[in-house]
Parts: sequence; C-alpha cells; structure tokens
Amino acid sequence: TLLDKGLVHMVDEARIEDLSRMYALFGHVGAHRQLRDAWSAHIKRVGTDMVLDSEREKTLVEDLLRLKEKCDTLHTQAFDRAEAFGYALREAFEALVNAKQNKPAELIAKFLDQQLRAKAGSESDLEVTLDHAMALFRFINGKDLFEAFFKKDLAKRLLLGKLASVDAEKLLISKLKAECGAGFTNKLEGMFKDVDASHDLMQTFREAQETGRLPRSDIELNVHVLTTGFWPNYPPVEVKLPSHLAKVLEVFGDFYLSKHSGRRVSWAHSLGHCTLKARFPLAPQGVHELQVSLLQALVLLHFNSTDEASLETLAEATGLEDRELRLTLQSLACGKVRVLVKEPKGRDVVDGDRFIYNHDFQHKLHRVKINAIQMKESVEEQEATSEKVFVDRQYQIDAAIVRVMKSRKSLSHTLLLTELFAQLKFPLKPQDLKKRIESLIDREYLERDTKNPQVYRYLA
Repeated sequence: TLLDKGLVHMVDEARIEDLSRMYALFGHVGAHRQLRDAWSAHIKRVGTDMVLDSEREKTLVEDLLRLKEKCDTLHTQAFDRAEAFGYALREAFEALVNAKQNKPAELIAKFLDQQLRAKAGSESDLEVTLDHAMALFRFINGKDLFEAFFKKDLAKRLLLGKLASVDAEKLLISKLKAECGAGFTNKLEGMFKDVDASHDLMQTFREAQETGRLPRSDIELNVHVLTTGFWPNYPPVEVKLPSHLAKVLEVFGDFYLSKHSGRRVSWAHSLGHCTLKARFPLAPQGVHELQVSLLQALVLLHFNSTDEASLETLAEATGLEDRELRLTLQSLACGKVRVLVKEPKGRDVVDGDRFIYNHDFQHKLHRVKINAIQMKESVEEQEATSEKVFVDRQYQIDAAIVRVMKSRKSLSHTLLLTELFAQLKFPLKPQDLKKRIESLIDREYLERDTKNPQVYRYLA
C-alpha cells in the first residue's frame, strides 16, 4: 500500500509537498486515522532505535531535538496542524523518550549543563536551545532523576564559577517551576539564595577585618556557605591544613557562628580552590599564579620548605587519603602543566616515587590553571546519584501506599496498584510495588485479609 511503501521515505526525506498531497488525498477518503497511526509508528520506531543505541549516548539529545524539529515542521506544514496528528506526535515522543528508563533524564540534564557552561552564541540562541530541551523534558517520566543530576551539575557551575549566564540559569529554573511546580525547584532556588547570601556575608567579613574587629590575614578568603538539604551531599575529606590557613578558617567559622547561633560549620575541602603565587626562575618577573584545587595547593605548599619529597612524606604532610593523593600528584607531575617532576618518570604514581620542584617550569600565561584529574564525573558518581534517587523513590512509594490505605482502609491488590500508578510520577514496575507492600506488611502498617489474601487492610 501507499502507507507501507511511500510514507517512510517521504517522512525521512521531509518531502513536505508530497506529504501534504497525501494528507489531502487520505482526507478525501476519510483515512486520516490510518495516516496518523502510520506516521506515529514510524516516529516511535526511529526514535526508539536512537534511544536504545548505547553508542549514540553522547549525541542522543541533539539527535532527538533534530527529530522533534523535523516532526514539528511536518505537523505544521504537511498535516495542516491537525490536532489529532499533534496528539499522535506527543504520544510517540513520550513512548520513545522513555524507551530506556532513566537514561534520557540523565542525558538531558547533562546536555543542559553543557549549554549553560558554554560561552558561544547569544542569549537569544541559548534561550531557544533551552526551550527545545524543555520540550523533550516534558516527555520524561522519571523527572526526579533529572532533578538529581541537574542539581549536582548546577552546584558545580555555581561553586566553580562556570555560569555562562545567570539570567539563563534563572530563566530555566522558572521554566522548570512552571512545568513541575514550586516543590520541584525549591532546592535549586535555595542554591542561588545561598550564593547571594554568601556574597553579602563575605563583604561583612572583609569590612570587619579592615576595621580591626577581626584579625587581618595575608590570605584572601572567599567562602560559600551551603545550606544542608539544598545542595548535593559532599563526603568529608580529611586533610592537614597549614597553620596559617587553618587559622583564617577558624576566624571565619567563629565570625559566622556569632551571627547564626545554634548552627554547625563543616568544611567541604574537596570543593575548595586556590590561587597560589609561585616563584619559577624562567617565568616572566619570576612568578606565575597557579589556579589549583585546595588538595593540589596542600601538596604544593609543602614545597615551600623543601625541593624534593617522597609519596610517603607528602601523605604524612597533607593527610590526604591514598587514592586522592595519587590523583593529585598525577595532575601536578604527569599532566600538561608539570610544576613538579616525578622520579622515576611514568604516567602513574606508585609507591617509592619522589617528587621534585620543577625549576625549569615555564608557561606563556602569567595565570596558569592546573586541572585536577577526575574533574569529569566518574561512573561510580553517576551510579551513586541514580541509587540515591531510587532509595528516595522507595520512600515515596511507601508514603503513597500508606496514604491510600489510610483513606480506603481496605483495598484489593489490583485496585491498590491502579491507585499507585495514578499517583506516582516516575517509572514503576508491579514487582517494585509488590516488594514495598510486603515491606509494609512486615513492618505492620498493613495486613492481608484472612479470607482473601489478595485484599490488604490498613492497620492504625
């Protein structure tokens, strides 16, 4: 038939005039439904192949955006904006975007992170890209997973100064708020409020230093005070800080607590970064400014008192955990910018290695950034983020079961599952729900009816 042989090629090649004639022809014989179903099935087939192709993950979001743009054009220009065809298009995209549970949510969050870090293009171009990405976001079932990855990436952009545009960030959050409600963006908005409040706090802190109410320091300190609950969890990193650095952190901690009694301050050293002035004989004016992480700074500061140190000595001096220390040394002695020399030479840091201050270091730039190894998110970090979302989902399922059963008192297994599928907004499998029901029975929130084990009763 015409649908079997011609439609696919016309859609793939975006032959608008031919498709428009086909739409008119099928309209004359009352066959728009068959055309619509064939078009929708083709979109699902093409899009699902994209989503399930693991080798395509890096470009998946861009590929889906191109497919969506082409389908929107066909809907507008070839199918006369017919409402039924628009509905079929949305239904097809919802099916294909969720063909691989959870992964598209993560990839769309990563795509938005790339766009919001980039400096290229105008504000208006960025806004158009965000609008297109939001069109895909609407089809995601697991929006909680998107939120977890987006929040983690936003935290890095805020704390590392990687924002391309504050206005674009706030515009996107307003779009997410309009789409999902204030509860969805509460933590994201809280992160921006923390950054703004930290800026005001640092101004007050510096004024107190300048007027002599607080001791002055040669270290120019800048602190972000992060509210627990708004930000991702950052595991504590144990380090030995040089006494002059520990002192200025103590002064700030006391200053903060004097303004906010009842709070507790803990330092996220893994997020810290520093600018060090370092003397090198071959540098212009004999000095370079090195932009490094706090952990890199702790290693480099040890070389103020010596030109050479072993791996074991540096471990004792910095207090860094072994793997973290090896990665830090690798970034300083084995990367593109080598301010230390490793003996013997090699790409990996092993027991017995020695590290020497590089007298011959030179660079065309006065201010040199030394990237830490593992700035990119590891597979373990991605899995940990996903796992946290899955644990949170279990709590949401438990709460929904108790809420339904408390109001209904008694309900069959089938009706309870129907209620839960209607209330919960993330991908679910019946066996997942069954496990949570069993857990609540074990914890004596529910019990099975003695006469019919397929019926549950709520226990007050």
